[in-house]
Amino acid sequence: MLTILTFCTLLILLATLLPLSRHPHWIIRGMDFPRLQLTILATVLLIADVVFLDTQMINTQALILVTMLCLIWQLCWILPYTFLFPKEVKTSTEFNADNQLSIITSNVLTPNRNAEALIQLVNKHKPDVLVTLESDQWWENKLKILETDMPYSIKCPLDNLYGMHVFSRLPLGEQEICYLVEKDVPSIHATLTLRTGDHIRVHFLHPAPPSPTENAESAERDAELVIVARSVAESDQPVIVTGDLNDVAWSATTRLFRKISGLLDPRVGRGAFNTFHVDYSLLRWPLDHLFHSRHFTLQNIQRLPSIGSDHFPLLTRLSFTPSQSTNQEGIKAGACEHEWAKAVSAEQKVSKNDVPKPGEAP
Repeated sequence: MLTILTFCTLLILLATLLPLSRHPHWIIRGMDFPRLQLTILATVLLIADVVFLDTQMINTQALILVTMLCLIWQLCWILPYTFLFPKEVKTSTEFNADNQLSIITSNVLTPNRNAEALIQLVNKHKPDVLVTLESDQWWENKLKILETDMPYSIKCPLDNLYGMHVFSRLPLGEQEICYLVEKDVPSIHATLTLRTGDHIRVHFLHPAPPSPTENAESAERDAELVIVARSVAESDQPVIVTGDLNDVAWSATTRLFRKISGLLDPRVGRGAFNTFHVDYSLLRWPLDHLFHSRHFTLQNIQRLPSIGSDHFPLLTRLSFTPSQSTNQEGIKAGACEHEWAKAVSAEQKVSKNDVPKPGEAP
């Protein structure tokens, strides 16, 4: 039993230490994902150490100490995405319909042919904006029916798993489809005009993940997130960034994005809202995100039922409450984070100046 528990402890220690490296290899960056699962395993290991081993032995005490340190470290990352942590975004007390903005973010999975399920969700929840990821020409044709109620759209159908579409009840302006880092991975940038007449700067992203079947490293994904973060950080406009970022909420790179951009995460203090993978309840992570500037407070955020994709759709309802902007604050970046962000973008030879700034004065 000592041998088994020692082996398991070493595995958890390795999985905990690997993400401390900034190396972008997919194996190392992949260890950012299962922090919740590692927390559960560490808890089980601690119980097993106490139940099955002699706690007076120095070997057992060493195992308990190492496991406890791993547990505490993992908890530091995931606790913000529980009800035990203070809310980063205030709950809205604004009920004027003109100030509301609702967005469904949905990775539809290109081979999935259950478009009707998504259409039913849109008809039920009536979001102001629907953004789809992995949507190809087939999906565009099927979702055309939505244009009766959502007449504004931006379409980028691709058959490489990186197609994107935006359908909106609200006017979209200064539309631009860009390939910021990789020539076959688009992003969409635009302004969105609220019912109040206020203009919102919106960015829809879906960078490629680090994986053995995609990019061997996370460098491309990280660079796209960093340059968008650095770009919006310079804006005083209301900003929303949403999409499938192929990164978990509790990773170092997503945290870097939040620090550099200054945007808020409405999940902090409310829950993880794990959207991937639909079929494996024990292996689910928050891959679909919505971040926003301090101009907004939260009405509601919820994970919607499956539409046959490997991702659940995410519905976020915000209130445009700029008067509350001084009462909300995200996490701040230090000098080392700014240097790290510059290095990440420089490695891919991309710049914050490559990111469109819709709504900004020339």
